[in-house]
Amino acid sequence: MSKISADHLSRVAYVYVRQSTADQLTNNPESRRRQYGLATRAQELGWTNVIVIDDDLGRSGGGTARPGFERLLAAICTGAAGAVFAIEASRLARNGRDWHTLMDFCALVHCLIIDEDGSYDPNQVNDRLLLGMKGTFSELELSILRQRSQEARRLKAARGDLYTTVAVGYVRGADDRLEIDPDKRVREALHLACSKFAEFGSVRQVAMWLTDEGIKMPVTVYGQQGRKVEWRLPCYGTVHRLLTNPIYAGAYAFGRTCSQVRVEAGRKLIKRGVRRTQEAWEVLIRDHHEGYISWEDYERNQQTISGNANMKGEMVKGSVRNGGGLLVGLLRCGHCGRKLKVLHNGLRGVARYVCNDASNQHGRRANCIAFGNMRIDAAVSAEVLRVIAPLGLGAAVEESQIASGPARRCFGRRNWPWNRRNTRWLERIDNTMRWILRIVWSPGISSDVGTSGSPRWRVSKMNFASFVRINRRRLPTLSAWRSRRWARNCRVCGTIRRPRLRRANGSCVRCSKR
Repeated sequence: MSKISADHLSRVAYVYVRQSTADQLTNNPESRRRQYGLATRAQELGWTNVIVIDDDLGRSGGGTARPGFERLLAAICTGAAGAVFAIEASRLARNGRDWHTLMDFCALVHCLIIDEDGSYDPNQVNDRLLLGMKGTFSELELSILRQRSQEARRLKAARGDLYTTVAVGYVRGADDRLEIDPDKRVREALHLACSKFAEFGSVRQVAMWLTDEGIKMPVTVYGQQGRKVEWRLPCYGTVHRLLTNPIYAGAYAFGRTCSQVRVEAGRKLIKRGVRRTQEAWEVLIRDHHEGYISWEDYERNQQTISGNANMKGEMVKGSVRNGGGLLVGLLRCGHCGRKLKVLHNGLRGVARYVCNDASNQHGRRANCIAFGNMRIDAAVSAEVLRVIAPLGLGAAVEESQIASGPARRCFGRRNWPWNRRNTRWLERIDNTMRWILRIVWSPGISSDVGTSGSPRWRVSKMNFASFVRINRRRLPTLSAWRSRRWARNCRVCGTIRRPRLRRANGSCVRCSKR
């Protein structure tokens, strides 16, 4: 006896098409053709109105959000669906929740479920039992396949033989081992990026330097022809991935990222690519292959990158920022040990170092400590200039003045257009002094330089003249730093000559004097 009635044929037949991953869409076209062929079978069974739902191509059926499946459930609930066609139960759902929800809705509106084996009516006990077993086996099949593949993946990664992709700068050898890229241009570009980070100490500065110099970096691209290397101007992400990937230190790492699952709006939501700490990596094999840098240099780079991050806690000094404070991120409170904050709303451009953790976090009525930046910044800058003088300060200042000649001429009376470029020129002077402090000054580390009773300094081994030559755009001149505050004030009325208080010609808004 046929289960298909005239009532079913008068309604719409829905054909549900789904493939789980994008890889299946590319490599398994025959399965997709079989699913689309169900529309022809529905017409042969007597349906004249057939709708194909293929919104979930490339989506998993394991409980994640699927707009096509939601559209199918909405059509069933309205009573417009007479039958649901699927090549097998696993195409409709891979978890019990979605499968039993579909069966309950079909039973309420007398909708059939049809696959390649036959037609099923959820209102009949035997058919409902058979559909329940099909859904259970479908969910079990997914769990078994996932368990087998993940275990085989872990075993291969434990040997250091699992490679999903090959990083730029490496190729696979005859024995499927990683080898340095024979292309000399690729090797020199990667060595240059690593050496520049050792000089600059900042990922952003390395990316800016490479872009300003017009130096392109190699990027791996996968297409129809396979893997190939293209040359592009680097962005921040390119340089950051290069410096944080342990493969360039000769190490094999597996499990650096993981997935986090949470329930949102009643659906499973998976967040992939969550980074783990180095202690939580599943596999780490050092000296696995030849590297571009040593493992010690890699760990030192990670410490530098993490130390440059801002808003990451009280004990992280952060990167060099704009503003009037010279010792931003370097001072700690003597009472609670937390990092001092900086307030830039003082009179005449004076910044204040403040520790307000006691009032904000512990309910006290007074701050731990608060003081202006004028005296301490002047004292520290004078001490820094005194300490680095034996390293060739005279040559560095002379070279920086030559490099910044056109920039200094803009401070004439007639050439004082306070545009964005000239305003940023003064801010770069402060950033340069903070940069020198982070390289030269390390409190608590004794050295042969300095006298008793004075702060203990660590003199960098880097040649200071080469440092200025490299950071030519960051360091217009050192001699103008001490007078940069007076250059901002009007000489007649003393008004702070900030960009928002100036006219286009650079005159003061109060006394109209230049």
